[in-house]
Amino acid sequence: MKDLNSMSIVKSIENSLVPIHKAGYPFIAAFFIASFILGWIWGPLFYVGLALTAWCAYFFRDPQRIVPIHDDYVISPADGKISHISEIIPPSELNLGNEPMLRISVFMNVFNCHVNRAPMSGKITNIQYRQGKFVNAELDKASQENERNGMVINTSHGDIGVVQIAGLVARRIICWADMGEQVDAGERFGLIRFGSRLDVYLPTDVKVNVCLNQTAIAGETVLASFEKTDEPRIAGRSE
Repeated sequence: MKDLNSMSIVKSIENSLVPIHKAGYPFIAAFFIASFILGWIWGPLFYVGLALTAWCAYFFRDPQRIVPIHDDYVISPADGKISHISEIIPPSELNLGNEPMLRISVFMNVFNCHVNRAPMSGKITNIQYRQGKFVNAELDKASQENERNGMVINTSHGDIGVVQIAGLVARRIICWADMGEQVDAGERFGLIRFGSRLDVYLPTDVKVNVCLNQTAIAGETVLASFEKTDEPRIAGRSE
């Protein structure tokens, strides 16, 4: 009985810990080593370094999310604040045409989880990286001027676009999805290091379910929905 209780406690601790994405390991190690160097220079700086190391580990957290499973739902690809909702011509490299589409932007600050997730299920038909500036990602012009990586997903409702945009601090966009790959809504496809933004481009006839300055949760918040034909299926967990 004692062994069972011990196993239960260990399991509870494991379940309470938020996983860290492997892309963060080198940075966490660097921060930790820097803590010792700072402490060698002046003792109190060691604790400053430890605090920064803890923040770095927190930044690269990769929590599990419960994804609403419905072909009509557009799920938030990022944690953060809804910073823009407007109709605008999508970036030319996406090849989504010259007509305005609905753009919903999610701004991520340095305290948000930065793992990005697919907004809908479908086949990836286009991935395009563009070099650019590093202005504040919260500004509207960041969609066209900043470094970015765009992806087009062919869904049951046609093509939609999702663009990772580097920000003022961000200097590295990571996308591990491949052209021709089938993705599920809520599936992880990339991340951006240290502050950034995600834009989702949708047909203009979708129903918007969020408002400006609302907090969105990647893989869970429904940004918009197409015409509903039935009730949502039981929610599932994206791995």
